[in-house]
Amino acid sequence: MRILVTYFSETGNTKKVAEAIAGAAEAEAYEVVVCSLQDVNPESLQGFDMVFVGSTCHSSDIAAPVKEWVDHIPARATLRLAGFVTHSTMMPEGAAWKREMYERWAGKCLGTFEHLCASKGFGFLGFFHCQGAPSPEIETFIRSNIIPDEAQWNEYIDEARLHPTPADLEAACEFARRVVVEFQA
Repeated sequence: MRILVTYFSETGNTKKVAEAIAGAAEAEAYEVVVCSLQDVNPESLQGFDMVFVGSTCHSSDIAAPVKEWVDHIPARATLRLAGFVTHSTMMPEGAAWKREMYERWAGKCLGTFEHLCASKGFGFLGFFHCQGAPSPEIETFIRSNIIPDEAQWNEYIDEARLHPTPADLEAACEFARRVVVEFQA
């Protein structure tokens, strides 16, 4: 089986997750190609059985270049796609404000991947997301527009700057292994 792991990364967070996913798939003895989205022609995926597509999160959704790239893949009922995203918001576990923040600032990503796959006739194999350290510009935006509360900000930023953590990358590997196994079933 040939697997493509491609990604759109602006700060390196999504690239780290892509490399973890590729490593997990390679460890299962599959042929894996990992590269930036800009290095792959979406019209030439015929040799791949499965594609993992990664994106940064922009305004609660996957980045426009990723949407455009997937939209340019020719419709093909045999193609299977899995999506993954890094975002600078909180994970949706725990306090209500964290769930609300995730839904507001990253909540559209899964639905967009599902919609893109359905509209092209691709099998959708799943979705993974994790935090990524925000860029300085995003930190400023979040501080001034999203988390004005000092205590919440301190809780958020101390944690956010650590991501993706080794645990995040292991979760990405587990996601990849699960997707590959389910694809084979």
